[in-house]
Amino acid sequence: MGTGQGASIEPIQFGHLKDITNYKQMTSQTVESKKEEFRKYLESSGVIDQLTRVLVGLYEEPEKPSNAIEFIKKYLNSPLDVDVDKLSIEYEKLKHENEQLKNQIEELKSEIETLKHNDD
Repeated sequence: MGTGQGASIEPIQFGHLKDITNYKQMTSQTVESKKEEFRKYLESSGVIDQLTRVLVGLYEEPEKPSNAIEFIKKYLNSPLDVDVDKLSIEYEKLKHENEQLKNQIEELKSEIETLKHNDD
């Protein structure tokens, strides 16, 4: 260009834009298909019907509850005062105790077998 001669202007290539557009469309289709798959899962498992009933129940409630979450839990027959952390700790404790008892059973079985062989 700096030589003073007429510089040729290269035509702009838009091929890469088609690739980007195709990628966006594919990604969009993947996201949409995942959303549709999840929606079908919620529908087939009855979640949508149950949530609809809960929300209709809340809507039809003459005096709206001050705590909608508590209302939903009650409507779904969920315990209101569950301490998930406490239950998790108790579960881990019981799981550990169960493992110890299984090990103790195996040790006692082994001891019984040893005693049986000694009596022979």
